[in-house]
Amino acid sequence: MAKNKSSEGAGPTQRMLRVGETIRRALSDVLARGEVHDTDLNRMSITVGEVRTSPDLRIATAYVLPLGGLGKDEVLKLLARNKGELRRLVAKKLNLKFAPELRFQLDHTFDQMDATSRMLAQDVVRRDADAPDGDAQTDGPDE
Repeated sequence: MAKNKSSEGAGPTQRMLRVGETIRRALSDVLARGEVHDTDLNRMSITVGEVRTSPDLRIATAYVLPLGGLGKDEVLKLLARNKGELRRLVAKKLNLKFAPELRFQLDHTFDQMDATSRMLAQDVVRRDADAPDGDAQTDGPDE
């Protein structure tokens, strides 16, 4: 029986990762240079953390965050309003058969890193992490 290549457990292919990174760089460059004809968008500094592409490379989802994290909702509205022009500008910089449809979502990576740092800074976790091998406290009955 043939395997289904679109299994849900499969991760992105090398091609998807490579194209996503190329799109991320081109999109970052367009936004940094202020090439979009929207003064509201050009006055904001936007970080493009990651771009994930669909398997057929027709859809690219960019994970963005405004510098300092202020105005997240406004950034998404401005990017959505200018996605046609952004698509055209990014496609001009890429050598792809099709210009991918751009979608934008907030990047929550920094929030997750902060939460992980707070968790690792807790006394209980730090005590267990700093303990030499075998000396970590256990709640088992063999103590």
